[in-house]
Formats: sequence, structure tokens, C-alpha cells
Amino acid sequence: MSRRIIIVTAVHTPSAPFLPEAYKSLCDQELPDGWEWHWLIQEDGETDDVAPHVPDDHRVTFRQGRPGGPGVARTIALAHADGEYVKVLDADDQLAPGALARDLAVLEGDRTIAWATSRVLDFMPDGSTVGFPGDPDDGPIECGAVLDYWKANGFRAQVHPATLFVRRDLLLALGGWMALPASEDTGLLLALNSVSRGWFSKEVGLLYRKWEGQATGQAAHVDTAERDARMAVVEARARALAHFEWRYPVGD
Repeated sequence: MSRRIIIVTAVHTPSAPFLPEAYKSLCDQELPDGWEWHWLIQEDGETDDVAPHVPDDHRVTFRQGRPGGPGVARTIALAHADGEYVKVLDADDQLAPGALARDLAVLEGDRTIAWATSRVLDFMPDGSTVGFPGDPDDGPIECGAVLDYWKANGFRAQVHPATLFVRRDLLLALGGWMALPASEDTGLLLALNSVSRGWFSKEVGLLYRKWEGQATGQAAHVDTAERDARMAVVEARARALAHFEWRYPVGD
């Protein structure tokens, strides 16, 4: 029986046309013998606009639900996550070649590593890519390191939550993504790092599409009052988890 990696994607009408490109990047992944992927696409809403862009593939499951934001869509998709690992793939992004196999190898090789991230390139409208300076070293990320960096660098983490590959049991134990209108993925990343060690791969794992319709480019995303509130609750959750001193794996 094959073991599964669950790919979780939240999608809404504006990002739906990018699904075929995300699908191609997923089909191009090579996994070790005995492994397969299952793509859960969850529409944040119930429209007729997304389904026409969903690939016709038995490895792809499409569902809809009342709108609540990407964090809600991803979390409700976990009800059908029938695999040991969960990989995030936003509808408008693309996996880089080898990304899944690298993430899998890290977590299969070390039980003390609960999640993995990787280098990101911005994928510009003209097809060019832009990297980021200051990526961390290739290797383990110790408990608390992401929160410390995030706090000291204007609420920007040194690793990108859109590249997250995580053990499903820990993801569920932490309640999935935070119930926030944005930064829900950063909140999850900081929570994970409060209770477990992670990993960063210097190999490019994701092409992060930059386009005018993306949610992070909208005015509401940078509203000062809302942003301050989001950052406050993200930090409070991470610090509370650290204070309780619960660690993954349990007993270590």
C-alpha cells in the first residue's frame, strides 16, 4: 500500500486560472517508490468559477465551503487528509523540481524534525524570477529561532510559510491554520517552531507568483490596525506554546 503526501490548496475565483500550472508542477515531482500524492483543493466559497480549472485526475479532490479565508479553507480540507505529511501549495504558486522528495527525505530521516521549508523565488509577471538575500543556512532550525528572527526583523520570518511541509499529526494537534484574515500561515509556522525543530533547504522549493490580484497585495493586508492585531495574536500564541514547554516528539 502506498504512503501519501497530502497537498493542500485553498483557492478562490481570482486565483483559479493558475491551478493548471500548479498541477503541472505537482505532476513533475518525483517521489521514492511506495509514495504518492493526493491533492486536496478547497474553494473558499461556493461558486461556479473554480471547478472548470480543476484538473481531471483521480489524485485530485475538489471541495467547496462557505468563505472564511485561506486558513479556514486549508483547515477544513484536513478532514480529508489521508496521509502522513501535508504540503502547502497556494493556487497561484508552483513547486520547484524535486521539492517534495527533498522535504520527504528530511522528515523520514530524522524523527526530531517536524516540518521543513525551502528557498523561494518570486515569480514575476514577465516570467523572470527574483531571489532573496539572507536565507538561513541549510539545515535544522531550532525551537524558537523563527520567533526570535521574526520579532527582530519587522515581523518577517527567515523562512517562508508557503513552502511548509509538515507532519500531519502535529498540524492537527495545533489546530491547523490560525483563524485570521491574513498571516494565518505565519501564525502556524511560529506555533510549529515553538514546539518542534524544523528544517530549511537552500534548494529552491517554490516559485511564489507575484501578480496584482494576490491577497497579500491588497490594501487591507497592510492596514496598520489590523496588521498590529494579527501580529499580536500570532506572537502571543507562539509564546504561550513555548511557555507550556510542550515538545514534539512527545517524550523527547
